[in-house]
Amino acid sequence: MTSPPSAPAPARRLARLGGPAVFTVLLLTAVLVLPLVMQPFRLNLLAQYLCYAIVAVGIALAWGRGGMLTLGHGVYFGLGGYAMAMHLTLANSAADPLDPGALPQFMSWSGLTELPLFWRPFADPVFALAAAVLVPGAVAALLGWAVFRQRVRGAYFAILNQALAAAFVILLIGRQHLTGGSNGLTDFPVFAGIDLYRPEAQQGLYVLTVLALAGVYLLFRQVARSRYGALLIAVRDGEDRVRFLGYDPTWIKTVAYTLSAMAAGVGGALFVPVMGIISPSLLGVVPSLMLVLAVAIGGRYSLAGAAAGAVLVNAAQTTFSEAFAGGWLYLQGALFVLVIALAPGGLAGIARASAERLRARWPAAPSPAPAAPASPNSPATEGTR
Repeated sequence: MTSPPSAPAPARRLARLGGPAVFTVLLLTAVLVLPLVMQPFRLNLLAQYLCYAIVAVGIALAWGRGGMLTLGHGVYFGLGGYAMAMHLTLANSAADPLDPGALPQFMSWSGLTELPLFWRPFADPVFALAAAVLVPGAVAALLGWAVFRQRVRGAYFAILNQALAAAFVILLIGRQHLTGGSNGLTDFPVFAGIDLYRPEAQQGLYVLTVLALAGVYLLFRQVARSRYGALLIAVRDGEDRVRFLGYDPTWIKTVAYTLSAMAAGVGGALFVPVMGIISPSLLGVVPSLMLVLAVAIGGRYSLAGAAAGAVLVNAAQTTFSEAFAGGWLYLQGALFVLVIALAPGGLAGIARASAERLRARWPAAPSPAPAAPASPNSPATEGTR
């Protein structure tokens, strides 16, 4: 009886080396080539898209791997963004040559005479950076633990996320003297003594965003390939069966949801110095749905596909809005319907299916012929008789 022929050696080698090679080429191209060939304005827009791509990678982990439809990730994006914006606002006030250390203008206009207590620690850049990551993680951990232990899932979890995003926006607008209200926070010329309006600083922010996206992707890829990642998929496919096997789905889902929120905080913290503004209009229900839509188009089961979807959808929005401002929303809806109807796995699913068809057409290596049984009169059996 002969064993089935193994996969061809070239196909196995390509499967093993193809992913790291593509990742390395894309990273080097993004860091070394694009800053030289793109205009500063377009490079800044690409940095904005990459901030959204960081959030999309986190959504892919929670939704694609864990089955948690997160329709309120604008909250965690906003928490990270406002933490960074508060520091940049205080740094701008401290660097004012006419009145150093003065209150931000929106606070003075609101009648405040001294800096609120919870604003003061954000004068330290280390504290602001830590808060941009840890505060979204802490909020997500508390919410996830409270919700998942009650076995809230599916559409109910999605609606709860939407309600959280709506409440967060109402809170920001209603506390104008603390958050800037509907105008948000803007005008950030200085970070750590660096003039953010200089082209070199904007290019440095772009490179930092690329490296942050690469780091988040590699970290989440390792998480997805670990034993915990297998448990997360098992919870997605059969939560009750995982519970019967002795595992607690509450903590499995909470960890994924927390990591996803922390990634959104990183994206928000980078978005603020890149774009120079953070406001409630960027954080509500509609922006959160846009992020989920981008992940669905790119492929929610693939971390790389989700990141690519975020970049492609935002780039398409910019391109079509410039050429046909009134038609983008219709095109966006058509894209979503087409992807859900024809390609539930998104663009990543299409690419994966194409690669599998290509591997199936690869010429199979000839399997070695089975050895003929030894003859009773052969020299090999002469001494055993």
